[in-house]
Amino acid sequence: MTTLGTLNDLKVLRLESGGAWLDGSPEGPILLPLEQVPPTLEPGQVLRVFAYREDEGRLVAYRRPPMALGGEVCFLKVVSVNPAGAYLDWGLPKPLFMPWKEVKHEVRRLVKPGQKVLVFLFSDEAGHLAASTRLSDFLVDEADEFKEGDQVSLVIGDRTDIGVRVVVNHRYWGMVHDSDLFGKVSRGETRDGWVKAPRADRKLSLSLSAPGYAKVDAVAQALLDTLKRRGGFLPVTDKSAPEQIYTLFGISKKVFKQTLGALYKARRISIDADGIRLLKAP
Repeated sequence: MTTLGTLNDLKVLRLESGGAWLDGSPEGPILLPLEQVPPTLEPGQVLRVFAYREDEGRLVAYRRPPMALGGEVCFLKVVSVNPAGAYLDWGLPKPLFMPWKEVKHEVRRLVKPGQKVLVFLFSDEAGHLAASTRLSDFLVDEADEFKEGDQVSLVIGDRTDIGVRVVVNHRYWGMVHDSDLFGKVSRGETRDGWVKAPRADRKLSLSLSAPGYAKVDAVAQALLDTLKRRGGFLPVTDKSAPEQIYTLFGISKKVFKQTLGALYKARRISIDADGIRLLKAP
């Protein structure tokens, strides 16, 4: 069954001068434009494509998907505006429409060509994909499906008094608190995140670093490689500021200290007052 606005595996029905027609049942035949048709394509083959309904109602497929699919959050650039709304660059030949009614009042002044907006892609009443800045109309604040340590995808949202609000797996609101921020994050940026201990209010608290020792092995090798490139010495210790550690290695101070401990125990480094030194392999 074809689901518009997402990726589908569709069978080729026939080839014509304008492109290939794919079986979009129950939506009907879907056109794969000629420039998207592989030179060796034959009827009966199956292609993975992004299928959606254009403004005019025509069903079209593309082998290269856009920057976001239906049901996802993405940071998209405004290419033009008119009295009906704005058009956003989402990586396909025709821009994505965002009607003014889907633009929050406080965001409207930012919707102008060249600016970026954080939007949710949804299907309107006519079955066309559209964009909305009203993310809270589509996302929920509470979640029960996660346990501590689960890895998730994050889209960075707005800063608050206690941290940065994030979109979790394109479905939930979550928060990365200031205590878990060790470097700069940008609105619209996509990051990996990890769920912290469940909260009584069922809201999600996230970390940008893997919990416990899950990340230590990878960080240890990266730290050793950095030491080798820097001549065997780095002026940083377990007492260095979290910001300095994040700038150098992109990790929290907690993970850094765990990594130092593992390398010190394995006699790969020495920890001196002025920094860490690489030891020669025995």
